Amino acid sequence: MGLLGITQDFYDTQNGRLTNAFVNGVVYSHGMFGPMILPSVLLIAFTLGLLLTARVLGQALGWRAPRTVVLAAVLVVEMLLFFAGTRPYQVLLWAPGTITHVLPGVILVWSGLLAVAAGRHGGRALTWTSVGCAVLMGVVVGTLSEPFAAVSGVFVGAAGILLLVPRLRARTWYPFRWCSGWCVGLVAGFTVLYVAPGARLRRAHVPSAGSPLSSRQLRGEVGDWLHLWHSIGGTWVYLAALAVGLVLGLAISEGPRRRAEQDVAEPPQAPGCTGVVKLHAAATGRSRLWDAILLGLPILLVLISSFAVIVGLRMGSGPAGWTYGRAWANFLLPMIVVLAGYGVLAGRLLAGRLARSVSRRALPVALLVGAAATATCVGAAAQLVPVVQEMTTESVVRSQRWDRQDSRIRQEVAEGATVVVYRPLHIGKLGEPFHIPDYSQDWAAQCISHYYHVTRIRK
Repeated sequence: MGLLGITQDFYDTQNGRLTNAFVNGVVYSHGMFGPMILPSVLLIAFTLGLLLTARVLGQALGWRAPRTVVLAAVLVVEMLLFFAGTRPYQVLLWAPGTITHVLPGVILVWSGLLAVAAGRHGGRALTWTSVGCAVLMGVVVGTLSEPFAAVSGVFVGAAGILLLVPRLRARTWYPFRWCSGWCVGLVAGFTVLYVAPGARLRRAHVPSAGSPLSSRQLRGEVGDWLHLWHSIGGTWVYLAALAVGLVLGLAISEGPRRRAEQDVAEPPQAPGCTGVVKLHAAATGRSRLWDAILLGLPILLVLISSFAVIVGLRMGSGPAGWTYGRAWANFLLPMIVVLAGYGVLAGRLLAGRLARSVSRRALPVALLVGAAATATCVGAAAQLVPVVQEMTTESVVRSQRWDRQDSRIRQEVAEGATVVVYRPLHIGKLGEPFHIPDYSQDWAAQCISHYYHVTRIRK
């Protein structure tokens, strides 16, 4: 079939995800070598991307933190993303799931880093090139993963809207153009995906329940959304994100630029300047209101994006769509990062208060809080060790069974068999393959028949 043939088949008969099909074709172009190295490649790229993002944010805020603590924070974020969910195998080790639900996040992280680099060191031509790349990457994500297209659209779109607020406006229009370019690309890519013949065929398999905005559908979507958050809320290990952020916040020291800003004292008020004082108080009140809005906005965006994912899953997979835990990774990534960010802010607030305190208890309190937060992270890691062990054991056992079946089928084909028995070796709570009852539309069966050069397989 070839790379272009796979892409065409996805577009015409499967789901319309052009980029997803192309990447799958590249990954599987050399047999099982691609799926074997894909998790490692994505983990390395993701880790480096998050480390560089932390460095960029630290430079922008004038913060310095020990590299080991930053690395620990990144590893905790990845641990929670890949192993704390309900479908760790599907998110990390199953190539189609990894391509759909992890790769888009890596693309966004690196696209953001390149955008920052272009804004810092580039001229007009480079910044416009960066905006063009944002449009292109938006199209890529839009034809790669519908859930992440919704999630990134919510967050990047909100960032673009905030940049229109006078007090939050950047020195140039470049950040707004970049956010707009990303969103335009998402809309274009999602439109291509939605009108694809394969996407229409996929939706045809799901009984139509009417408009997603109808009262009946909204009740179902809200119910699914509440079930989802009930499941996530019952998983205490996500507190490790808040804890590791707290440790990072306590470990941060102020850079020279930040200290210089803090050392500037407010000028004394001259007698008779009561009006100026009142204006300053009013401005301070407005500033606090904006601080409160900006503080609560990230978690609100997480809730909105998770609801958008639920709506999409219900439209594409029916009432049971919300149970597809691998799709949760699309909004769990920003949720975990947001929790870590709140932890950092709490750590900075606590560190500032302890630094201003004259009590001898300040240092013991800081050590106690840091130790408790560290213990939470260690406890979460210990809680997830059995998950990793089970996934590893299941993968090894399945690979051995697959090798035995592969050897049997090849021997039967060598003896002249044209119809062979192939038993699905399920793993990681996957319904694939053979979830399509009609053999003529069962792409997995067709691929296996082609792979072993037989006319038909019996399940």
